[in-house]
Amino acid sequence: MIKLYRKYLKYYKKEVILGPLFKLLEAIFELIVPLIMASIIDKGINLNNTTYIFQMGGVLFLVAIVGFCSTLICQYFASKASQGIGTKIRDDLFKHIETLDFNQITLFGTSKLLTRINNDINQVQLSVAMLIRLVIRAPFIVIGAIVMAFMINLYAGLIFLLVGLLVLFSALTIMYLTIPKNKVVQKDLEKVTTIAKENLNGIRVVKAFNQEDYENNRLQEATKTLNKDANRVARIAALLNPLAAILIAIAILAILKLSGNLVFEGIISQGDVTALVNYLNQILVAIFVVCNLIQIFGKAFSSAARLNELFDTKPQIEYGNIDIVEEQEIVYDVKNLSFSYENTSKPSIDDVSFQIKQGDFVGIIGSTGSGKSTLLHLLARYYESSKGSIYFNGKDIASYTKLALNNNIGFVFQKTLLANMSIRDNLKLKDKSLSDYKLYQALEIAQANFVLNDEEGLDKIIYQGGKNLSGGERQRISIARALAVKPQVLFLDDSLSALDFKTDYNLRKALNQLNITIILVTERINQIKDANQILVLDDGKLVAKGQHEVLLKTSKIYKEIYDSQNAED
Repeated sequence: MIKLYRKYLKYYKKEVILGPLFKLLEAIFELIVPLIMASIIDKGINLNNTTYIFQMGGVLFLVAIVGFCSTLICQYFASKASQGIGTKIRDDLFKHIETLDFNQITLFGTSKLLTRINNDINQVQLSVAMLIRLVIRAPFIVIGAIVMAFMINLYAGLIFLLVGLLVLFSALTIMYLTIPKNKVVQKDLEKVTTIAKENLNGIRVVKAFNQEDYENNRLQEATKTLNKDANRVARIAALLNPLAAILIAIAILAILKLSGNLVFEGIISQGDVTALVNYLNQILVAIFVVCNLIQIFGKAFSSAARLNELFDTKPQIEYGNIDIVEEQEIVYDVKNLSFSYENTSKPSIDDVSFQIKQGDFVGIIGSTGSGKSTLLHLLARYYESSKGSIYFNGKDIASYTKLALNNNIGFVFQKTLLANMSIRDNLKLKDKSLSDYKLYQALEIAQANFVLNDEEGLDKIIYQGGKNLSGGERQRISIARALAVKPQVLFLDDSLSALDFKTDYNLRKALNQLNITIILVTERINQIKDANQILVLDDGKLVAKGQHEVLLKTSKIYKEIYDSQNAED
């Protein structure tokens, strides 16, 4: 928490300083009110001095107006600082997430990232507002009331001091107990978010397999756990309110008992007794505020720790300083490549070696989980290899800048992702300067004729995730997006799976006429029969490589895949 405050509060020094000052001004006026009331009782009511009563009533009204204005100014500063800091943290966190490697994002998971960028930042943002508005005011009221009590009477001040220390001890104890439990609540919230996200993304599958009851029960169990843990924290935090009220009630009884004798002896006045009771009530209200602050800051401490964990996660992939790719005959030279995901003992890619020449059409095939997509991600340097080396155009791939690699590589992922914007804007994600002519060229090669024939054309708005398009249409727009920048190497990660056979054939025919290297991951052998080289993966190992006819004779696994897909023939 301190780390985040130190980093972001410096942008709002004026608000952080002036806000509490105006709140202290309001608190000072609030502490003056009981003294004015005591004076009205002693010098106005007891002496039947109506003029004095009206005069001091006017003073009370003036104090109330000034205090109200001070509160409004403080609220303005608190809102400006808290909203501004929340915006800056969210902006920095989003930018930081974009710098992380694929592997790190996978480890955190979408639900955790969403919870941190929304709920956790909101908790820290709220704590900033409370810091400016109430953190200084509540202790000041308590300390001020104790000081005022000492000014009225020494014994009364000691009672106030004892009550204040007891309440402080209770508050710190409850805060100590609730902070670790708030972390558990945040994890429960992440689980609920994960289940809800999975159901929303896969609602069609859930309905198709009649799993509504099962998913409802799963969410209910997670929600019950969240409710149980949240209630446990709330019950502990709720102890402070009645405990403080009991202590204040005892203090009031002690003050009334003490002041009765003191008034009789003429040591203090009736107005002083009223002031002491009012100060005790002010302490009680301040303690109720502290109770809320304990819950707010307890959650904020847990949220800040989770945000700092994400901020402290640094990208593992380090890029070089070569920013120009000089094309060579051998585009990729892969030697003894191995890769394992974090927290897994078995390698996903195990000792793989091969070469890819300029302009080659390379197919990668294998069973599910054999490491096909992982190999593509390594070639694009989305992951850092565990062992071995990858040479791209004659140089170690690690020696290139990130921009140099991205400018020469076009990647179409297995899961197509289109943004909620026009087709034109989706196609220009990588290069905003692309002309419509180049976009239409890319769409024509990608067989995206539905865009060319649509009245809206490039101005057609795509719904979130491309929900107003079919699977094949989404894939073709994604391919056009990769082709629009004319990459040296085009990766297609099972990106033709939703196309019909005719469109598939026309697309591959159009791609073959381009002077670029194409690497296609597929489940269909028919899509790679004409490839210059086919890589056969099994359990992360490269078990065979060569052309179609050769592999039919030399690779048992390739032959089995071919026979299973051509069984009817």
